Amino acid sequence: MKARQLEVFRAIMRDGTITAAANSLGVSQPALSKVLMHLEQQLGYALFDRIAGRLVPTMEANLLFADADRVFKHIEALKTLAGTIGAQKIGLLRIGASLPVTYSLLPPVLGAFRKRHPEVKIHLHTLPKREIIEALIVGDIDVAITLSPISAPTVRSQLLTTVAIVAVMRKDDPLADLEAVRPEDLDERPLISYGSHAQVGAALDDAFAAAGRKRDIAIQIASSVGAAPLVREGLGIALVDGLVAWHGFEGLAARPFCPHVDMQVAVSINDARPESRFLQPFLAPLRTVI
Repeated sequence: MKARQLEVFRAIMRDGTITAAANSLGVSQPALSKVLMHLEQQLGYALFDRIAGRLVPTMEANLLFADADRVFKHIEALKTLAGTIGAQKIGLLRIGASLPVTYSLLPPVLGAFRKRHPEVKIHLHTLPKREIIEALIVGDIDVAITLSPISAPTVRSQLLTTVAIVAVMRKDDPLADLEAVRPEDLDERPLISYGSHAQVGAALDDAFAAAGRKRDIAIQIASSVGAAPLVREGLGIALVDGLVAWHGFEGLAARPFCPHVDMQVAVSINDARPESRFLQPFLAPLRTVI
């Protein structure tokens, strides 16, 4: 049963006559009769008995009608949805972001975006950078926001801003009395930070080497947010990104790290994939918040 045949069958069942059904559908009576005849031929049984000029539904027609009516309503709903999507009243934006970005940057960005696009569904994937790259390449996300640019075939990255590395400690730690923390201030102190394989890790290693010291990491982390409970527990001093609002963590303090070491907040898209039409409306509040 084709969609047009379903529509004709439903109209006849609802209106009771070929003439009334033709009027409601805006077609000629002969055209409607032809569609009905072809439908009955395909099914192999009659749907209506012709009695005194009226069409009386057969038992088979009554059995089909309930499900046919339900299916037709679903088709109508699908048509409405397709039109709504085309009018940009509803849609989907899939975002891949590192944990610090999700925790600190995206809440106000998504708040501003959804005020202007409340019908757009957001799929937010908070992942390690390696998995974000994979998701972007295979098309599982539309846009990536990370703490360093993504270097991969077909991926285009744009620098949004830089974020300085800070030292995070407990408020009762003597380091909290300093205006800035230097490598020599961390002698004999357990460090919680990124591994040397990370882009920022190498820069931190260089900063310590320039001060005649080696950056010896006691606890290696992949995301800065994970350092918070470790520092609070007294397990060490964290050298992490300043994107996170560390003052919001009870009992913790953050101080600038000197010499200055930056991380780069970057937005990336895959040029080999179609660009989401909601990408630019999302990037506008992202740049504003930054």
